[in-house]
Amino acid sequence: MIKVLDVTKTFGGVRAVDSACLTIEAGTITGLIGPNGAGKTTLFNVIAGNLEPTSGKILLDDEDVTGRKPHELFQKGLLRTFQIAHEFPTLTVMENLMMVPPAQAGERLISALLRSPKIRQQEKANHQKAEEVVEFLGLTHVAQEEAGKLSGGQRKLLELGRTMMTDAKVVLLDEVGAGVNRTLLNSLGDAILRLNQEHGYTFCMIEHDMDFIGRLCDPVIVMADGSVLAQGSAEEIRNNEDVIEAYLGRGMKNKTGPEAS
Repeated sequence: MIKVLDVTKTFGGVRAVDSACLTIEAGTITGLIGPNGAGKTTLFNVIAGNLEPTSGKILLDDEDVTGRKPHELFQKGLLRTFQIAHEFPTLTVMENLMMVPPAQAGERLISALLRSPKIRQQEKANHQKAEEVVEFLGLTHVAQEEAGKLSGGQRKLLELGRTMMTDAKVVLLDEVGAGVNRTLLNSLGDAILRLNQEHGYTFCMIEHDMDFIGRLCDPVIVMADGSVLAQGSAEEIRNNEDVIEAYLGRGMKNKTGPEAS
């Protein structure tokens, strides 16, 4: 689904991403891990169009999308979430969901003023879809709450729900578990698995919780110093001495593993 080909991103003299190469296969939940400063989020930002690479290519479904803007990639089915949820705090959960679908007739001033039948039909369809999403995610009890009043975990669920309001091909999850309590983290994990298994979503997720990664992800890709260091199953990565050294430094390799992060 996504191929990253020799991608480099520099900031002045600093190579945040250094000739990175990786593949995100269709239908997988791919984990992306690494110590702080490894270049994970910078690479996400390049893939998602928030940053242009200094060199290299990004392919989406074998199409070269290098340098495309986020809204262009959104139209092609590439979406991302953020470590800090980007909800509209004064809108309700339902309103946050209903505004996601692109090319709505009500976005045009004339159509909005005339309240054409097409607008009413789209709003009805969007409302029905949003109801299905809140039920899927277990957010029915807060559907009419302002998003700014939700807990951190509920906001992460809402952010995931927004990806369900359009025809997503691949979703980049940036530390979806950060700041989420264990109960809601389990709910997030359940939702991600169901979207993958029942709806065919492809995910790539940055995460530091190795138990969460181990439950959801295969394969797991490890970055260090801006490049891909290793790839394998969660168990293989836990026992990879190069990965352990990247996290903890030489001399600690036989004491513990990357789950310490």
